[in-house]
Amino acid sequence: MSKVVIKAENISKQYRLGLVGTGTVKDDMKRWWYNLRGKEDPFLKIGEANDRSSKGESDYVWSLRDINFEINQGDSVGIIGRNGAGKSTLLKILSQVTQPTTGKIYTKGRIASLLEVGTGFHPEMTGRENIYLNGAILGMRKHEITKKFDEIVAFSGVERYIDTPVKRYSSGMYVRLAFAVAAHLESEILIVDEVLAVGDAEFQKKCLGKMNDVSKGEGRTVLFVSHNMAAVKSLCNRGIVLENGYKAFDGYVNESIDFYSQMSIDSLKDYSKHYLFSNRVTVLSHQVFYKGKILSNDGTVFLGDEIQIKLVLKANDYLSDLSIALDILNTNLELMSHVTNEDDGFNLFALKKGEEISFTITLKQITLIPDKYIINLWLGSGHIESLYKIEGMFVFNVEQGDFTKRTKPLPRHSRVFISSKWSSI
Repeated sequence: MSKVVIKAENISKQYRLGLVGTGTVKDDMKRWWYNLRGKEDPFLKIGEANDRSSKGESDYVWSLRDINFEINQGDSVGIIGRNGAGKSTLLKILSQVTQPTTGKIYTKGRIASLLEVGTGFHPEMTGRENIYLNGAILGMRKHEITKKFDEIVAFSGVERYIDTPVKRYSSGMYVRLAFAVAAHLESEILIVDEVLAVGDAEFQKKCLGKMNDVSKGEGRTVLFVSHNMAAVKSLCNRGIVLENGYKAFDGYVNESIDFYSQMSIDSLKDYSKHYLFSNRVTVLSHQVFYKGKILSNDGTVFLGDEIQIKLVLKANDYLSDLSIALDILNTNLELMSHVTNEDDGFNLFALKKGEEISFTITLKQITLIPDKYIINLWLGSGHIESLYKIEGMFVFNVEQGDFTKRTKPLPRHSRVFISSKWSSI
């Protein structure tokens, strides 16, 4: 029978923006007086959800609010959410780096955490000394650490620098050694934030393999934060989705990823996000046409068909080399294709101040696997300087249709469909 090793009861974390304390002696005294009488902090009754995309009215924000869950021994749990959702705050509370404002955390067993580059390392000490320091912090004896030492160094790949103070390590070397220590020392719970993104692709693959061994082979519990949904899906059996500090979903990993993807799509369907890096160009309008008619946002096209995107731009300044790019992303916000005006040798040359220009981009024979997709627009100067960006400019669906003679649905874990011709000899 599974044993609960982590239990969160009504976990909340409140921060005050800008200042330490309440900001006034009067409010500090009020908080002290309520605490002395055993009453709830009066400032917990105020505050707003941590929505970083909107301007707030309160000086208090809830980074986390009323989080409840239980994690069993051997579970591998992905913590999913957009930037600012509260993922790192939750891991810091679980790692006991910070305390929750309200609620309680119960943990059973030793916890090894890798929350940011250099977590738990003393910069003046060598890599060798820091390995022993981390092991001692976890409650291990010297001979236990020595037994694992060679394995840690070999995995990290920094043997040449093991007797050099870690303050001289690059960020990649730092994270290599830090992960090797956290994964190999005998802890019952391993907590890893997005810090692995610092490492190169080869090391990231190596780390994911090791975490798989830790959770499935050794029966240890893993909590993993990443924006790489493929990594989360391959490593985790469960997912917790956070949104603006609240727990939005908790379930099997595939269901959690689908929920997060739909949540991201819904936020883009309702409104596009415009980023003005320079006031040198403006997008006056954009429309998508399919089979001669305007395609509504979240509309459907069939596999193998084409769509046209009509843009109307205005130059607010003289532009010598306007560049245009489209990013097509899937529901996990992974890049599926990158299209630029250079692909077709189309050059806008110079645009005068105040000049308007309209043109059409035709995406020919869309062979993306049936699913939902997002189009982002980028305008720049010479494909170097960013001028204007629209995230979620358009959302569309691809359905299978009769472009392929296959009677069964195309597998969704595939990315693109390549048309083929078969003949017998």
